[in-house]
Amino acid sequence: MSLAPVGLPNMLPADVLAELKETATKLCAPGKGFLAADESAGPWLRAGHAEAAKIPDVIENRAAYRAMCFSTPGLSEHISGVILHWETLLQDDAKGKPMVEIIKENGMIPGIKVDKGYNKKGMWGTPVGPLGHPEVATVGLDDLQQKCAQAYAKGARFAKWRNVLQLDPSKGMPTDLSIADTVHTLARYASICQSERLVPIVEPEIVPNGSHDINYCAEMTNKVLAAQFKALADHHIFLEGAVLKPNMVKNGLGGPKASAETIATLTCQTLLRTVPPSMPGIFFLSGETALNEDNEEEATINLSTMNRLFAGKLPWHLSFSYGKALQKTCIVTWLGKTENEAAAQKALKARANANSDAVFGKYKPGSCASVGTDGNVMQAAGPY
Repeated sequence: MSLAPVGLPNMLPADVLAELKETATKLCAPGKGFLAADESAGPWLRAGHAEAAKIPDVIENRAAYRAMCFSTPGLSEHISGVILHWETLLQDDAKGKPMVEIIKENGMIPGIKVDKGYNKKGMWGTPVGPLGHPEVATVGLDDLQQKCAQAYAKGARFAKWRNVLQLDPSKGMPTDLSIADTVHTLARYASICQSERLVPIVEPEIVPNGSHDINYCAEMTNKVLAAQFKALADHHIFLEGAVLKPNMVKNGLGGPKASAETIATLTCQTLLRTVPPSMPGIFFLSGETALNEDNEEEATINLSTMNRLFAGKLPWHLSFSYGKALQKTCIVTWLGKTENEAAAQKALKARANANSDAVFGKYKPGSCASVGTDGNVMQAAGPY
């Protein structure tokens, strides 16, 4: 059956539409999610761990760590796609093998982060939020067409772009201006990606910084996602060839703590009200957690609770796109030492397996070894 020629599909050749849909379908394979390995610096700097932060952030260490992760035996049983930074897309391991080939040979699909982050000076006239700066606009549309074409030629088949929104009910944040800029930018990015055969990950991230309660997060997430899908429709996005990467609906880091059941219920209710069933997959970012919380375990439990409570009620693949929440124990096990690589790979495989269980709603809390909150420090903030 041919795909209906409406909107952007009417402007793209049938083979491009078919490829986009095939890639998105593979990314949404049952039980699988994304390994977000797109940090511009060494991922140990964002792991929020005191000892890991001491690993020298040099290109050789970044290559060694990522080659170790991507070559983890059996990782593709739980990971469908790996999101890369531009450095890694073009990089070889110590033996001269391209990172992209390591990923593909291990049964996963390479993806690429294409945004250029944001300037903390922000948008003039907008309030300063809990991140300590005004509302921001992600940049990178100027040469995105060329970058997408180059990334596809290098082997990438999907892309990621992150816009950041801050919450502060006392200041009316996010403002309508910030929401409008976010959803328009993400829609422009998505249309450019699809024109170059890349499946876009649409990521309007509401960060958890602040003292708001979970109900305010639910209200604003609903508002943002409703605006986002209106913008995607206005820009003729082929939803069957795209995926969403939203925040979970959670309380602010300094707000009243919500249970996993409340997080799951409000998150899924919000998604059911705003996300069309034609979009094949939703891959959550884990989001930052309080220093007394285990980021890996919290993210896995929240996802599992959603899929358990809403089993059979969701029209899309509900999965994970985690960075630190997949890698923290792996990083702390590795600590930059070659002799620790096998143990670090086992740690990564175990947490990926735990999140695969969570996609089926079957994760048992505490069943996956984690470094926990030991050594937690405030992670680096801002664009990455």
